[in-house]
Amino acid sequence: MSSALPFALLLLAQSLGIFWAVPEAEPSILYLWHRVPAQGRVRRAWVIPPISVSENHKRLPYPLVQIKSDKQQLGSVIYSIQGPGVDEEPRNVFSIDKFTGRVYLNATLDREKTDRFRLRAFALDLGGSTLEDPTDLEIVVVDQNDNRPAFTQDVFRGHILEGAIPGTLVARAEATDADDPETDNAALRFSILDQGSPEFFSIDEHTGEIRTVQVGLDREVAAVYNLTLQVADMSGDGLTATASAIITVDDINDNAPEFTKDEFFLEAAEAVSGVDVGRLQVEDRDLPGSPNWVARFTILEGDPDGQFKIYTDPKTNEGVLSVVKPLDYESREQYELRVSVQNEAPLQAAAPRARRGQTRVSVWVQDTNEAPVFPKNPLRTSIAEGAPPGTSVVTFSARDPDTQQLQRISYSKDYDPEDWLQVDGATGRIQTQRVLSPASPFLKDGWYRAIILALDDAMPPSTATGTLSIEILEVNDHAPALAPLPSGSLCSEPDQGPGLLLGATDEDLPPHGAPFHFQLNPRVPDLGRNWSLSQINVLILLAALRTRFRRQSRGKSLLHGLQEDLRDNILNYDEQGGGEEDQDAYDINQLRHPVEPRATSRSLGRPPLRRDAPFSCMPQPHRALPTSPSDIANFISDGLEAADSDPSVPPYDTALIYDYEGDGSVAGTLSSILSSLGDEDQDYDYLRDWGPRFARLADMYGHQ
Repeated sequence: MSSALPFALLLLAQSLGIFWAVPEAEPSILYLWHRVPAQGRVRRAWVIPPISVSENHKRLPYPLVQIKSDKQQLGSVIYSIQGPGVDEEPRNVFSIDKFTGRVYLNATLDREKTDRFRLRAFALDLGGSTLEDPTDLEIVVVDQNDNRPAFTQDVFRGHILEGAIPGTLVARAEATDADDPETDNAALRFSILDQGSPEFFSIDEHTGEIRTVQVGLDREVAAVYNLTLQVADMSGDGLTATASAIITVDDINDNAPEFTKDEFFLEAAEAVSGVDVGRLQVEDRDLPGSPNWVARFTILEGDPDGQFKIYTDPKTNEGVLSVVKPLDYESREQYELRVSVQNEAPLQAAAPRARRGQTRVSVWVQDTNEAPVFPKNPLRTSIAEGAPPGTSVVTFSARDPDTQQLQRISYSKDYDPEDWLQVDGATGRIQTQRVLSPASPFLKDGWYRAIILALDDAMPPSTATGTLSIEILEVNDHAPALAPLPSGSLCSEPDQGPGLLLGATDEDLPPHGAPFHFQLNPRVPDLGRNWSLSQINVLILLAALRTRFRRQSRGKSLLHGLQEDLRDNILNYDEQGGGEEDQDAYDINQLRHPVEPRATSRSLGRPPLRRDAPFSCMPQPHRALPTSPSDIANFISDGLEAADSDPSVPPYDTALIYDYEGDGSVAGTLSSILSSLGDEDQDYDYLRDWGPRFARLADMYGHQ
């Protein structure tokens, strides 16, 4: 193109991306600083359009343009350019002849990396002075269709329920193109190259959405569809790429399970439970393992007593018939069951009904040799102790459930640790063959246990085991025997004779043993003149002794010496007492007055000696409580002697005279009836002198 080409035409051609093949020495000329004079208006510079150059240009260096300034003659101006592609990265893409102003392309351009360059052009005189202000020079890289479209995935996957209606969305394919999206180079179109027959799917060429186009999807016919997809640029006429789409048809319960037979014949043994009888085969075309395939069986009729059940084998989907209650051949030889089958998931309403949704199951009961049965097991009976040999105990017989077979039952012992019993092998009658010792270690709480066997004569024979529990009844066959407690002197009144504490033993067990009744021999009347008998509780004495020993081990008591004086006296058993006028039973002065001064010639806590204690008896030393049952008898005996021989305390075997309170009590009455009258005039401060137990009462009712 010559320099004589009108400048406006040059600009228009470049803005439209039109290039001419021109000699390298004569590129197009741009007067970047050219101004047009306008009368009455300020001159302004031309608006320079971008310079377009195609990417992937092969002839290099390639002259792009020549710039000029109209202020100086040719050869008197120095030109330069700056910016990305020149002195900034990427460097050396463009260059300029500083004397002629020719701009050259020195490297291949890639629009996908850089789509435009913005440079600045300078014009100087030979002396380096600026002739023109710097101006912009923009170079636009024109796109070429040098990139194929690409799917975002190699394989697209989708799911669709069988029986779906046309237009149901299955999946969506996506693709990209690195070319200029504003040109046809990136205008993509989708299509299905192959999907087999029949064609159930279509794809939207603009969006890539895959949808169903007709009815008839059946998982049982085809569970998976493989589609080959294509995408092309240039609106479908350019470069292409392919991918796959795998469409899986999901199962629905559109097939009912069916039995493989109209009737099944099975056999089951009698007298057993928890065993499988046989299997019922079914067919189902739905997805194995899914709820649409898993079978559930129901016994509709023929089993009123619930002797059978059917469970599903999870691997084969068969119904397994089992016996849950023992069958009895003698009662019923055959069962006719009606069984139905359904899926775990509900059947689709539009699905066809099963032709064999029900079946008949004939179960024949096999007769087997059943073990004899004891009607009562365990059997309990009783016999008196000491029964002589040959005493009949009981007949422990069994019956044979096999009523249609002629069988005999024989009996024998399996467990008889004392070899005490004899069993009649034909009848099961049991009798003693010797006397059982009461001291036998096999007697547990009066019961003896034996095990009897009942054996039939079938081939092979069956055995039943029966438990026989025999209660040995206690018989009063031993007379009680007097058992004097260990000897020792018993303290008594000085003018009374010594007493004797008697006990008794009996080899019989309750109720033929204790308690005992004591009496003087009625055949010797003179005994009643000098002796009398009284019943006592030994347990009370033991409790009293333990209380006393605990107080002594603690040292001083809370009430100091007062507590010893307030205990109940115990009368001699041959003395009934004579009321309040009778002062011989015990010394009433032992109950000291609560306000009596404690400071006496006696040591604190030591009450006066008992008058009913022999002067020769001395207090016994403290004894530790027994640590084993064998020491209790000795402890009681020694404790009684120690208690009765202690002159410092009232005897435990004296009777209190409860209606005697003494004269002149300063405490007055404590009656709740009288305490409400003039209660404010009472002085309860003296209660503090009775010790800590009464101090709280003094605090409540005394003067504050």
